[in-house]
Amino acid sequence: MKKIAIVGVTTSQGREILNMLEENGTPADLIFAVDVDSPLGTQISYGEDVDMDVYNLNNFDFSSVNVAVFATSDELSKRYIPHATAKKVLVIDCSSAYANDSDVPLIVSGINDEKIHDAGKLIISVPSPQVTQLLIPLQKVNAYQIKRLVINTYMAVSLYGKEAMDELFSQTRKIFMNEPLVDDEKIFHKQIAFNVLPQVGEFIGDETKYEWAMNVEIKKILGTDVKVHANCAFIPAFIGIGEFVNVECAQDVDVEDVRGLMRDTKGVVVFDKHVDCGYVSLNDVQSESDIYVSRLRQDISVENGFSFWCVADDLRAGLAQNVYNILQTILNRKN
Repeated sequence: MKKIAIVGVTTSQGREILNMLEENGTPADLIFAVDVDSPLGTQISYGEDVDMDVYNLNNFDFSSVNVAVFATSDELSKRYIPHATAKKVLVIDCSSAYANDSDVPLIVSGINDEKIHDAGKLIISVPSPQVTQLLIPLQKVNAYQIKRLVINTYMAVSLYGKEAMDELFSQTRKIFMNEPLVDDEKIFHKQIAFNVLPQVGEFIGDETKYEWAMNVEIKKILGTDVKVHANCAFIPAFIGIGEFVNVECAQDVDVEDVRGLMRDTKGVVVFDKHVDCGYVSLNDVQSESDIYVSRLRQDISVENGFSFWCVADDLRAGLAQNVYNILQTILNRKN
């Protein structure tokens, strides 16, 4: 049986990937839990009954596994992935370290799985959760020849990890206690509690890192002819991403056909009732593996357009489910 290393098991992403493996019945003895600077004797739970030893990344022997999932920062991925590929290990990288490398396929399971075979460097990259979240509902809709996407993305603080979630919690508590926030603005450098911040990542020219990344990642998957304009903002939520997406196509679009195509797409739930509360919100999708679509309607500002609202648990539906599906494709290959 092929064995898997999950690198970065103490991160929010790594923890969720482990949860996904356990829930789908992957035996614990096929998994190596790995983390950077992990002290001897460290363990992490795998389901309710199993505690796994956590191996130190600095001296982990990658020759003991067939596939490694890196749920690490860009810096750690760039530093340690070459150690894995040197041992002929196929790597799934959850960071953006290799997303722009033309020799590294960027995979959304169900859309371009065939590109897995193009991993000549033995590295597969996965897109940002917000990109996976919007592309999966469009998987079958692309038959209309998508030519332009305008995306407004509202992102929970989990994108920045546990420290960001702790900062939101601390700020919220201090506001209710009428205490100053000066010591709790380390991650966002502004108040995030009860606020909306139109900056996700550092600025790269006029765009922020995540706006730029969405443009690059979408074009890498759908093709460079697609025009993309993304706007990203942080909202005071712990987990999840909400997106308003405007789609312009080359062919005539019928919204009811689009609705049917989305309903027929694995991993997508369409809940769209034109009544009060007939939509799905961020709080409704916590711990869900599906992507939920609402507010589907014609965009009359362009000739062949429609728009929709989609929400998902970014750690689970936006990342862990995609990684798990890619892993299954790899593990089920005959060679």
